[in-house]
Amino acid sequence: MTKKKHRKPSNNKISNLTNTILSILKKDRNQTFNYKQIAAKLGVNDASSRNQIIKKLAQLKAKEEIKEVDRGKFQIINNTEYHIGIFDAAQRGNGYVICDAFEDDIYIASNNVNKALNGDEVELYVYKRRKNGKLEGEITNIIKRDKTEYVGIIQVHAKKNFAFVVPDGNKMKTDIFVPINKIMKAEDGDKVIVTLEEWPDKADSPNGRVIKLLGKAGEHNTEIHSILAEYGLPYEFPVEVEEYANNIDLEIKAEEIAKRRDMRKDLTFTVDPKDAKDFDDALSFTDLDNGLYEIGIHIADVSHYLKEGTVLDEEAYERATSVYLVDRVVPMLPEILSNGACSLRPHEEKYTFSAVFKINEKAEIKDQWFGRTVTYSDARFAYEEAQAIIENKNNTIPAEVSLTGKEYKTDQKIADAVLKMDELAKKMRSARMQSGAISFDKVEVKFSLDEDANPIGVHFKTSKDANKLIEEFMLLANRKVSEFVSKMKPEKTFVYRVHDEPNEEKLAALQGVVAKFGHQLNFNSKASVSQSLNKLLVDVQGKKEQNLVDTLAIRTMSKANYTTDNIGHYGLAFDYYSHFTSPIRRYPDVMAHRLLQQYIDKEKSASAEDYEVKCKHSSNMEYLATKAERDSIKYMQIRFMQDHQDEEFVGVISGATDWGIYVEIISNKCEGMIRIKDIKGDYFDFDQEQYAVIGRDTKIMYQLGDEVIVKVKNADLVKRHLDFNLIGKHEK
Repeated sequence: MTKKKHRKPSNNKISNLTNTILSILKKDRNQTFNYKQIAAKLGVNDASSRNQIIKKLAQLKAKEEIKEVDRGKFQIINNTEYHIGIFDAAQRGNGYVICDAFEDDIYIASNNVNKALNGDEVELYVYKRRKNGKLEGEITNIIKRDKTEYVGIIQVHAKKNFAFVVPDGNKMKTDIFVPINKIMKAEDGDKVIVTLEEWPDKADSPNGRVIKLLGKAGEHNTEIHSILAEYGLPYEFPVEVEEYANNIDLEIKAEEIAKRRDMRKDLTFTVDPKDAKDFDDALSFTDLDNGLYEIGIHIADVSHYLKEGTVLDEEAYERATSVYLVDRVVPMLPEILSNGACSLRPHEEKYTFSAVFKINEKAEIKDQWFGRTVTYSDARFAYEEAQAIIENKNNTIPAEVSLTGKEYKTDQKIADAVLKMDELAKKMRSARMQSGAISFDKVEVKFSLDEDANPIGVHFKTSKDANKLIEEFMLLANRKVSEFVSKMKPEKTFVYRVHDEPNEEKLAALQGVVAKFGHQLNFNSKASVSQSLNKLLVDVQGKKEQNLVDTLAIRTMSKANYTTDNIGHYGLAFDYYSHFTSPIRRYPDVMAHRLLQQYIDKEKSASAEDYEVKCKHSSNMEYLATKAERDSIKYMQIRFMQDHQDEEFVGVISGATDWGIYVEIISNKCEGMIRIKDIKGDYFDFDQEQYAVIGRDTKIMYQLGDEVIVKVKNADLVKRHLDFNLIGKHEK
């Protein structure tokens, strides 16, 4: 008779059991768990492991970290250490949670991220680090995913019957597993959009399925569409929206004109970029011969065509803004409206919404009127033509800047109107600056593209008098419309464009940078801050640090956004400000038009709650559009630099981190990174206080604002990353 074999009991100790049990209970804090359920989650079922779990549950109960709800059923004890916030992922797998309950962001180590992805709304447990007493956190629950669709390159493993999608960007630290039957015929190396389906407890990667093929990685249209898709921005209209727009009655009708103020006989013209296709604003000018001038700011009456509750309006609301990429515009409205019916093209009658002012020689407003109009544009100017009139002080436009036709060269009335309006605009701007407005005239980078959208040159766009003329009158309309509604009794709901005061910590950080270039800020009062910022922006013009200082100064500012709660606009020094002048490309302007007409018609106030939701959506879409626009510029910079890999460039150090220094090339504003490990001649360390990297032995310093000579090391279109090799310091 053989002896019965007995299994030797396991004595393996479960590592980190306290934290593991607490994590399980924290993740589902409203649920109860017994030792069997916890063992199942840990994947153990031997007697030793079960006993360890039972013993640990008893210890945690005694410490009052968990409670026994029913016999053998345990639940986490809720306490004030749990908070809600938004997770901001960092490049190395760790990150921070932005949480209203704390002044500083809460650091999250990579092992405490617990499957949170960038932008997710999360619950976190906050505690003090043992070493330095600083706050740290552990993400205990994903409340809401920021997004479930990602753009990336698919890696197909056909023999193994699966694929992985590697997401674009550096915020997603995991790839996405896709079964072979869910890849939609994608081929290895394709750019795709993948949606997350589930993330099993023990899996390193979430599971997903491909929902759209974008094309081969590296191809121009593929990369542009990828940028849009990354931010959830569409690049084409649904068929039903196009069909609806194409069936709108666009005829200018006598019965509609009769309901409006007829301003077709007033001298009216547009001034826009030379390559503009939609003209949503025009100016009219009349000399009233009594020391006053009547100036009309006429805006396309988009709300006449865009009716609430239609598929067209729903699509416009979802988009909320047009997106301006380097090689194309993704419009908020279909072309038949944006470039057709709503565009104030020359020699065409249009329905408009107008702000009309009577202004004296001192640029003071003596009378105002708001309402729907019908207008006729007598002429279309490019900025260059209007600038030529201003500079020449007459109606002569040099042939080299004549872009829209000889017929406007000898129109003395239009030339006189431009000159007078320029004079008034300069007075309005001067008054605005004296009131504390901040003048950000940051240089814009523009690419010259060939017919295949290849970058063949770079030029810089600066704001001249003609640009500022238009800007001042648009600001006037936006300010006065906002003020008009704000002062109505009883109080009315309206859509405001607000801008809070700058963050004091960011201002202090800016002072730390600009002091290295010999500049000083004055923080004594609100007025002194704006005055010293303006002085700084003037002082750096034409200097090596200009673009760096301009960029950092803008970053100190709070973000402007849309809201029904008016707090004024700090940057413009306005107590009242709304967006009213660009309804073709901004949905908040459409809302402002609708509300203004509603109140002119003596109707009751709209729901503030409903419009606040719309404002938040518009602010968010504007933010995403801005990110897409920046990404498209970065993409085009890399394409441009691919053709200049053998050249040396002079650049300015624009940033310093513990992994490298960023350099912006002076001649084309392309920015790339020099990795610290690639700097030859020494081992370099990052010095945060001096915004520099310093050689350990040689003490050679590369500091913010230093001019250096660089050469392209790697221009990666797919990852949208530009790396430089450092040749050396630029000796002047």
